[in-house]
Amino acid sequence: MVALVPVLEIKRRLAGGEQRFACQRLAGDARHAVVLWVAPASMHVHGVDLPAGTISFGHFWGDRHYNVYHWLDPAGKTLGYYFNICDETQLATDKIVWRDLVLDVLVLPGRAPQLLDEDELAAAGPLDATAAAHVAAGRTALLTDTAAITAEVDAASRMLFPLVFPGAA
Repeated sequence: MVALVPVLEIKRRLAGGEQRFACQRLAGDARHAVVLWVAPASMHVHGVDLPAGTISFGHFWGDRHYNVYHWLDPAGKTLGYYFNICDETQLATDKIVWRDLVLDVLVLPGRAPQLLDEDELAAAGPLDATAAAHVAAGRTALLTDTAAITAEVDAASRMLFPLVFPGAA
């Protein structure tokens, strides 16, 4: 069983304010970190019903224009991938800080990627050049390299799953 280390995920909003999530750090270094969060109650996210007990492996990179939550059921079956286009990601042992650039991509098994919140991004007003470049690069990567990115995330999550949930999958 892998040692679970508390880590605070801090999501900063483009318009200001932030959300904080208490997670468990499973793996990582200065370039890539993986955190665990298990849903204590059912959730409804962009048309997807996630039951209580949904396992979320959050993958964060310091050098990519996105992060992703890989949702799995307790048996290890993928329920979906929820990507956030972001910037200003900082990875430390005890906290992960990132800025949400509003646009998200949802990938459900057997379906094409779905771009989310374009209306919210437009309503946010013009972005500075750096943020706009991050949005464009993240959108392009996620919509053109979806299969490769989800395969990479899936492999990393599946390597950690039995270490956290022995005998489950």
